[in-house]
Amino acid sequence: MTDQANPPAVKKLFIKTYGCQMNVYDSQRMAEAMGAEGYVLTEDQADADMVLLNTCHIREKAAEKLYSDLGRLKPLKAARPDLKIGVAGCVAQAEGAEIVRRMPLVDLVVGPQTYHRLPAMVRGEAPAINTDFPAEDKFDHLPGRRATRRAPAAFLTVQEGCDKFCAFCVVPYTRGAENSRPVDRILREARDLVDRGVREITLLGQNVNGWHGAGSDGEWGFGRLIRALADIEGLDRIRYTTSHPNDMAEDLIAAHRDIPQLMPYLHLPVQSGSDRILRAMNRKHTAAQYLRLIDRIREARPDILLTSDFIVGFPGETDADHQDTLRLVAEVGFGTAFSFKYSPRPGTPAHDRPEVDGAVADQRLQELQALLTKQQKAAQEAMVGRTLGVLFEKPGRQAGQMIGKSDYLHSVFVDAPRAQVGDLVPVRIVESASNSLRGELAG
Repeated sequence: MTDQANPPAVKKLFIKTYGCQMNVYDSQRMAEAMGAEGYVLTEDQADADMVLLNTCHIREKAAEKLYSDLGRLKPLKAARPDLKIGVAGCVAQAEGAEIVRRMPLVDLVVGPQTYHRLPAMVRGEAPAINTDFPAEDKFDHLPGRRATRRAPAAFLTVQEGCDKFCAFCVVPYTRGAENSRPVDRILREARDLVDRGVREITLLGQNVNGWHGAGSDGEWGFGRLIRALADIEGLDRIRYTTSHPNDMAEDLIAAHRDIPQLMPYLHLPVQSGSDRILRAMNRKHTAAQYLRLIDRIREARPDILLTSDFIVGFPGETDADHQDTLRLVAEVGFGTAFSFKYSPRPGTPAHDRPEVDGAVADQRLQELQALLTKQQKAAQEAMVGRTLGVLFEKPGRQAGQMIGKSDYLHSVFVDAPRAQVGDLVPVRIVESASNSLRGELAG
């Protein structure tokens, strides 16, 4: 029986999330799993009873960044030996026991497919290092979604892993083979999110448009899933990321035409405009095929804003290959894009290939980013004078100011003293800033 005069102390959990939106989702689910164990989130690392670093292996020097952060935790662990420190995510999957060997202050290491076992690991009822690819579905073992903080937009993972084996990418090795969640579980989680006030859901997957989940009448495609989600009353907006060009099926393109809840925004990585480099990357599409796909998507949804990913300086890239990339960018006209200089990832096919000279790669990256920045500026300026839907997500720094996302995923600042978080309102765009828009309430 609990002593009413001395209730048990609340345990506090600090989570640092690195990298992609899927890691953000995973951190939320880990917080929910640990919430069932009595942990509440804190933003103060020094006040935490447990620190969890949810890592990403996509960006350069991911492991070094982790070890640097762990080094900064040493004084905290020395002062409080009972503090639990955990490492989760893709670096945990790739490094495994090496993390504990190098950093004995780490109490547990858990991979992306086994974080449902985190509570048992903390209780000492499961191994402290768990980087399996288990047969059971982790989602079956996680608690129901809880509101860790009220927000009108949420992520929902529908697919994990990848079978594409791009030569530069660690995902197949850290997240495993492609796995699609069943229809009923996705719809149930989506309804639960809407019931607690969510109005916008972003569907997540390493190769999200390759989703093909089991339904009651057989296997569904991704376009059909979006149509079913659009039938949920109160779900006003649907987005998805990240996609592969080879999995943009016709039913998905048609959904962009037919479903008003599906926002006019598509992130579709191409990585390079050179067919020779695309073959070396094992992308299995050509630049011309990508451009024809863009034409079909724009025919279905002419106002769609396109974004992409680019890797500059991939092994073997020549000046001619780089010019091919610039020509593709100029032809498509992206609303924004993420571009990075190639960095090798251990275990990937491209890891040991001769690298492009660093100074040359830097120059190419600057040239590409200058073009992409010009296109982003043009796309934002084209919004000025238009009236867009804006979903308010948080108050701004100024009194009476709200910040939200437009239909095209731009951040929009609006003077709206009577507005509330979660309001979806028409806003007339009056100004474009470097990475955001300013608007006024319409009507």
